[in-house]
Amino acid sequence: MTIEAPTARSIGQLMCDTTHAILWTPARQWVRDQLPSTTLLCRVGSGQATYHRFDPRLKQHQITYGKRMIMDKHQPDAVGGWLSGREIRQREYFGGTVTTLNLLAHTCCHEFAHLLQHVSGQRYRGSVHNQHFYRILDELHASGGAEAARRHLAIQAEKAGLSVPDDPIEAPDTRQLIANWTIGDAVSFGAGKRELEGRIIRVNRKTCTVEGTGRSRGLRYRVPLVLLRALAD
Repeated sequence: MTIEAPTARSIGQLMCDTTHAILWTPARQWVRDQLPSTTLLCRVGSGQATYHRFDPRLKQHQITYGKRMIMDKHQPDAVGGWLSGREIRQREYFGGTVTTLNLLAHTCCHEFAHLLQHVSGQRYRGSVHNQHFYRILDELHASGGAEAARRHLAIQAEKAGLSVPDDPIEAPDTRQLIANWTIGDAVSFGAGKRELEGRIIRVNRKTCTVEGTGRSRGLRYRVPLVLLRALAD
């Protein structure tokens, strides 16, 4: 299913509302016990980037939900490139079922887990998705917080007349993905300012080894098959 950018922005605002109402409200006092007057700002970004950051000057946590991320998670072919889909399947969140609704609700939980991880002092440079992070994320799901976020998002979307599909999205066929690539193919991966280009030098079972070209010349990357895009020579 393809959605337009204004629709994605509206859904992103519902994700912001869900984060505030379901996740932030019960945790707010605990967060402020660690650092008084702390606030949370949620916003919808124009690109794919989806992240949490903290501004110590303002004592403000900021969560950004990328508009293009929301658009991607409405398209089955693009879902495999997002960590949220792999987390749902591998850690059996929402029963291990990947749907657009589950992906977006889980994204709210994923970013909020980073907020709690930061407050707990367990987020380190070079070690973001660590055991402490997944302990928090697991607890958000086990405690019912994730299900509450999912339910709230679904209800608010229905009230707003916005479609957030809840049909299962099948995992990509790895054999078909491998068949798409051969040594020497020119590819790109990443997005926006982080988009990189290169040529495939090895096709592995789940990844391709890519030798960088252009500004990435001299570097090598192991890129998941689902993240590769073909470049015209």
